[in-house]
Amino acid sequence: MPEIARFFGIVIRMFAEPAGPHHRPHFHAYYQDDVGIFAIDTIEVIGGDLPQRQRRLVEAWAEIHSAELAVAWDRLQAGRLPGKIEPLR
Repeated sequence: MPEIARFFGIVIRMFAEPAGPHHRPHFHAYYQDDVGIFAIDTIEVIGGDLPQRQRRLVEAWAEIHSAELAVAWDRLQAGRLPGKIEPLR
């Protein structure tokens, strides 16, 4: 699962399933022992959980980079590397 960004101790990754349909476009955010799964289209938690502060940071980052996340998702599902996305600073 490629890492596409890392900021404030949070790691953002995406899964690929090029041979079959995957779930709705989403990414996984990891912080310590917690994992949150976020939809790309609506920037909302659709699974897992993160502490509130980290969830808000991920949501802010995803809002800023929503178009890049959609492109990364399409690339990954087509079997290509998604590329890196600028971290939150």
